[in-house]
Amino acid sequence: MAHAFELRKFLAPEFIFGVGSRHLAGQYARNLGGRKVLVVSDPGVVAAGWTGDVTASLEEAGVPFALFTGVTPNPKVDEVMAGVAFFQEERCNALIAVGGGSAIDCAKGIGIVSSNHRHIREFEGVDLVRAAMPPLICVPTTGGTSADVSQFAIISSPQERIKFAIISKSVVPDLALIDPETLTSMDPYLAACTGLDAMTHAIEAYVSTARSTMTDLHALEAIRLLSASLLPSINAPHDLDLHTKVMQGSLQAGLAFSNAILGANHAMAHSLGGALDIAHGECNAILLDHVIEFNFSAVPERFDLIAEAMGLDLRGLVPGERKRALLQHVRGLKASAGIVRTLQGLGVGRDDVIFFSDHALKDPCMATNPRRASRRDIEVVYEESL
Repeated sequence: MAHAFELRKFLAPEFIFGVGSRHLAGQYARNLGGRKVLVVSDPGVVAAGWTGDVTASLEEAGVPFALFTGVTPNPKVDEVMAGVAFFQEERCNALIAVGGGSAIDCAKGIGIVSSNHRHIREFEGVDLVRAAMPPLICVPTTGGTSADVSQFAIISSPQERIKFAIISKSVVPDLALIDPETLTSMDPYLAACTGLDAMTHAIEAYVSTARSTMTDLHALEAIRLLSASLLPSINAPHDLDLHTKVMQGSLQAGLAFSNAILGANHAMAHSLGGALDIAHGECNAILLDHVIEFNFSAVPERFDLIAEAMGLDLRGLVPGERKRALLQHVRGLKASAGIVRTLQGLGVGRDDVIFFSDHALKDPCMATNPRRASRRDIEVVYEESL
């Protein structure tokens, strides 16, 4: 149990938040000593024009660059290693990631390997990245993963059918240029998945055993901002004011979870995403109400505050009714955002549950879950999500 006066560390990169901040990439790459920059992006973000805005700013600043777009959703071990080879071949000394969590995590992986000279698979776990990465600037284009401010990199190993987490302060980017305008090109499904990923970050950080007063502050504000703005922003794709609130919610959720870590929801979602190669945010959303139901009894007063931050009026309700109200609200939010598939709908059967539970239990995020979970507990939560 975390206490108000317990020793806690809070880590955050420099970030610039606001419309148009992506255009500062060239100036900051030069300031950070970039002689030649590897720009890591994906074909969808290139097509939307955001990568072009960043490369134009590099040209304007007189900073040479090479472009690597061999990134797929849930970045793979082989994509990271191909990026490393390209980084070295092009004699780059700095990185800029333009995209969602996949492009950013791939860039982090490239940075880790190019400084530490070992295969990316060898860095799974906590604080195993000894040498600092080359300078890394992130330009996030989704309002959810917060990889641009976190000390996490999540990489997939398709051969093993798993995702593995690399957690280290060496993985925190040097600078994030957080531009809400980039959210205007997201389709509704991607906006829902990434927004619910951010919501899950905030909820898990708020109930984490490694939480602090500083992470609480960011987590609750993220829940308020996302609860009020996510659905309206999906329905009004060009409303910059709404997107700014979603992007701020995502940022604050990222600052919270990067420091408080996460819980069973993310551990279980990583296990699913690694095996099925499906959207991380959708994995989180499918599991969210089931994990809340499992964790509720460990910190009921915390979940009450989460419910109130979501706008629920709990006055006069007994504990059982409060829990029901929160679960009903979360299920309604998922449905309204268009996340209606169950695990069964993704092709998961009861036979898969043992494999998923095995890997979820080993995930570092499980260590800070508010309720200790046995293998059978995790199996039951997966089974309820089918």
